[in-house]
Amino acid sequence: MAIFSPRLRPVEEPRDKGLKTGALGLASSVAIGMASTAPAYSLAATLFFVVAAVGLKSPLVAVLAFVPMLLCSIGFSELNKSDPDCGTTFIWGTRAFGPKTGWAGGWAVVAADVLVMASLAQVAGQYLFFFIQGPNSAIGRNASGGWVLLVGVLWIAAMTYICYRGIEVSARFQKVLLSIEISILLVLSLTALVRVYGTHPPPGSLHPSLSWLSPSHLPVSAFVSGLILMLFIYWGWDTALSVNEETADKSRTPGRAGIISTVLLLVTYVTVIVAVQAFAGIGASGVGLTNPAHQFDVLSVTGGAVFGTSGFGTVLSRLLILMVLSSAAASTQTTILPSARTTLSMAAYGALPESFAKIHPRYLTPTVSTVVMGAVSIALYIPLNYISGGNPIADAVTAIGLYIAFYYGLTAFSCVWYYRATLTSSAWNLWMRGILPGVGGLIMYAAGFYSLQSDWVASNSYTTWALPVLHWQIGGTFIVAALAALAGVISFAFMRVTAPAFFRKETLNRATPVLVFDQDRL
Repeated sequence: MAIFSPRLRPVEEPRDKGLKTGALGLASSVAIGMASTAPAYSLAATLFFVVAAVGLKSPLVAVLAFVPMLLCSIGFSELNKSDPDCGTTFIWGTRAFGPKTGWAGGWAVVAADVLVMASLAQVAGQYLFFFIQGPNSAIGRNASGGWVLLVGVLWIAAMTYICYRGIEVSARFQKVLLSIEISILLVLSLTALVRVYGTHPPPGSLHPSLSWLSPSHLPVSAFVSGLILMLFIYWGWDTALSVNEETADKSRTPGRAGIISTVLLLVTYVTVIVAVQAFAGIGASGVGLTNPAHQFDVLSVTGGAVFGTSGFGTVLSRLLILMVLSSAAASTQTTILPSARTTLSMAAYGALPESFAKIHPRYLTPTVSTVVMGAVSIALYIPLNYISGGNPIADAVTAIGLYIAFYYGLTAFSCVWYYRATLTSSAWNLWMRGILPGVGGLIMYAAGFYSLQSDWVASNSYTTWALPVLHWQIGGTFIVAALAALAGVISFAFMRVTAPAFFRKETLNRATPVLVFDQDRL
C-alpha cells in the first residue's frame, strides 16, 4: 500500500488525522463541553460586572444570553452531521465561504483559547494558595506575585501533559473535576436559599422575584453590556465538537453533547445567580455583589458568608475554593484540547506547517499542536503578568469576546450557506439549518460589533496606553485584540506564500470527500 506524505497527497483528498476514534461517549463529551466553560471560574470572575451593569436583572440576562448560544450550537450540530472534522469552524467556514474565511475562523478559535489561558493560570495559582493557606492568604491575594506566576506556569504545563497523554485520560479527569464543581455549586445555592428563607436572613438579602426575569426598567445599553459578559461565561461548549473525531458516533454524539451542554449550563447559571443574588443582595458593601473589593472573586467571598467560618462551614468554604480551583484546572485543560485540534486540522490540509499534524504513535494525540499551544500560553502569560499600570490579563479576557462572536457567528452563517440548496426541502432543514442558526449568527455579530466599539474606548479597559503625538488614550483590550489579529495576518501571509495549495482550494473545498482511508497508517 502506498504511503503519501502531506506534500504529495493528491488534490482534494482529506486526511484521517490518526486520532483515537470511538474513545468518548455522550457523557464524556458533555463533561468536556461543560468543563470548558468553567462555570465556577466564570461566575466568580464575571458576576460582579454583570450585576453592576443590569442590577437585579442578571438572571434575565443569563436566560437571554443562552438563546444565541443555543441557536449557534444547533448550527454546529447540523454541520457536524455532514462533516465531523476536529477543525470545526476552520473546516466548515472553508467549505462554505472559501479558504480565506475558513482560515480566519480557525485563527479566531486559537486566539480566543490562547488569550484566556493567562487568566485561568493566574486563578489556578491564586486558588491553590487560598486552598492551602485560607482565603486570606497573602501570597494568593498578590495575583501578580512570583509564587502565583510559578504555580500558574506549572499548571499550564501539567494540563498540557494530560492533554498530551490521551483523550481518555483527559475525559476521566474532566468527569472528576466537573462532579466536584457542580456538586459544590448546588450545595452553595441550596444553603444560600435556606438561609434567605430562614428565621434570621442575612443583612441585605432578598427574596427571589419573578421581576428579576422581566425586561422592564432595563436600559438597552446596560442590557447589551450584561449580555456580552454572559456570552463569555457560556463560551466553551464547542470543545465537545472539537473532539468529534475521537467520539463514538462522531456525526451525531458531538452535536448532541454541545446542545445538552448549553442547556445544563443555563440551569446551572440561573440557579446559582438567583441563589447568590438573593443571599448577598446587590449592595456595594459587605458581601454585596457590587462591592468593588470583590469584583474578581465573588464566589469565595459569598461562600464564606453562606457557609460560615467555623466547624463544618470551614470545610465547605475550603471545598468552594477547591471548586473554583478545579474549575480553572478543567478549563485550562479543555482550552488546550480545541486549539490543538484546530491547528492539527489546519496543518492536515496545508493551512499551517505540516509539523502541527503530527500524532503520537501510542497516545494518538496531537504532539506538536498540543505542546505548542501550552508553550505559547506560557509565553504570553509571563509578560502579561509583569506589565504594570493596570490589569492586562483582565484586558486579554475582555478581548476574547470579539473572537468568540466572530467564530461562533461564522459557524452559524456557514451552516445556512452550506445547506442553502436544501433549506426548502423540509421544515426541519428550514428551521434547524437556516432560520435558527442564521438568527444566532446575527445576534453574535451584533454583539461582536458592540464589543469592538466598546474595546476602542480606553476607559473600558483595565490598562491604558498613551500616544502623546496624537493625544490618544488606547485601552489595553483593544491593543490585545489588535495584536492577536496582527499575528493572524502575519501567519496568514506566511502560509499564503510558503504553502499556497490550501489557498488555491487544492487541498480542501466544498467538494472534498469527508471519509477516506488513512493512508499513513496502512
